[in-house]
Amino acid sequence: MSNFVFYDFETSSSNKYWGQIIQIGAILTNENLEELDRFDARCRLSPGIIPEAMALIVNKTSPAMLKKSNLSHYEMIRQFVETLKKWGKSTYIGFNSIEFDEEFLRCTLFQTLEYPYITSTNGNTRGDILSLARAANLYYPKTLKNSVNAKGNDVYKLDQMAPLNGIDHGDAHSAIGDVIATLGIAKLIAKKAPNVWKASLMTLDKNQTLKLIKEEEYFCTNEYFYGKSRPYVQTFICQHPQYQWPLCFDLRHDPSIYLKMPIQELTLAMKKQPKFIRTVRHNKHPVIMNPNYGTIFDEYKIIGLKKLKERANLIKENKDFAEKITSIKQSEIEEKEYTKSQEDLTPEESIYDFSQSKKEDNKIMSEFHSQNWDKKLSVISKFKDERLKYFGKKLMYMEKPDLLNKEDYNSIHKDIAKRLLSTNNEKWNTIPRTYAEIDTLRAKFEKEEQKEKLEILDDINAYVEELEKLYSKV
Repeated sequence: MSNFVFYDFETSSSNKYWGQIIQIGAILTNENLEELDRFDARCRLSPGIIPEAMALIVNKTSPAMLKKSNLSHYEMIRQFVETLKKWGKSTYIGFNSIEFDEEFLRCTLFQTLEYPYITSTNGNTRGDILSLARAANLYYPKTLKNSVNAKGNDVYKLDQMAPLNGIDHGDAHSAIGDVIATLGIAKLIAKKAPNVWKASLMTLDKNQTLKLIKEEEYFCTNEYFYGKSRPYVQTFICQHPQYQWPLCFDLRHDPSIYLKMPIQELTLAMKKQPKFIRTVRHNKHPVIMNPNYGTIFDEYKIIGLKKLKERANLIKENKDFAEKITSIKQSEIEEKEYTKSQEDLTPEESIYDFSQSKKEDNKIMSEFHSQNWDKKLSVISKFKDERLKYFGKKLMYMEKPDLLNKEDYNSIHKDIAKRLLSTNNEKWNTIPRTYAEIDTLRAKFEKEEQKEKLEILDDINAYVEELEKLYSKV
């Protein structure tokens, strides 16, 4: 069993392509969740980065605080990457990390000339305590204490869960504080719902998870939507022809109704509610439980394990049904390809077009980081991928602008100015949009008499005015 790396980021924005990580917290533990080491760092805002006001308010971070940091963004990321290399093969775990923190990390690594997929390759695996907490409370109610919202649903917010469960995690919404809270929740699940914890350790690696789903006759997993966790006893049918996700049959439905359907009729049936085909995203740490857990719940208890098993066998034995489902999904892919937007992606957004065929570029990345700044420009010219050349020059613009030639500096400077000053509804944050956000928040905080938040807003406003003055000169 490998060690665990519990981690969390505070960011300048919720946008993974255009925002910036401003604070990193990480704790290395052994398999018994005992702390071995930790990493805690904050960095400055990079030139041209315009923060979302509410993101900094939530983080209790002002631009003035960020300016005082000794580390640049690039320096902080380099220190973090080197720390992870020192810690070695690990399982990376956060709170909602698979949907947010890890995606932010991948984009950050891509734009800072690092291999993006460090948390899920070379023997590393990944998990998510948020999905695990929901599963634990579903199968073992009251494993964790939660506040309840106006609709009567449990609230899974870390800053609320930690104190309710007796976890002292210091400053909520600081990166290291949230890591301490996440680790505390993990310890509670391991202690109070050990079968859920053990099951979760079997699905950290997507290949092992896929193998488990395919080989199990039937199994129980859960999904979370509309504020509630829901159990599903399922059996594997086939894999999605594009994403390779397992497509499974929900055994609360009688499969004999669907097995003989012509493909056109089956296509229509699949669009209706409730769905009898479920997608299990095997690369996102699903919790796969013994099917007995399904019979805790009335809808499966009434059917009984014997009937559920019979239904699973009907699906397993019917290869024609699997072929029909695959064909239907393939038609959906082709339809989406025909109708999808032809809008060009910016380099920042093109991470999932990253070509692994250019393996020589990976070696050049290492060379870039090892060279002194006055040698980096010559290294950049060696990249085959034009995006990496762009990112390399952008890093030099942020770190050592005096080493860039005038043409490259002006090109990057003008591009940033054009983006920041745009009055259009852009995919990234802009100066006009930020002023509008500040005005809205100021009215809200004045009404609520929240002096501390108003002071941070004033600081953000001053920072944006500085950016506007600088880039308006272009």
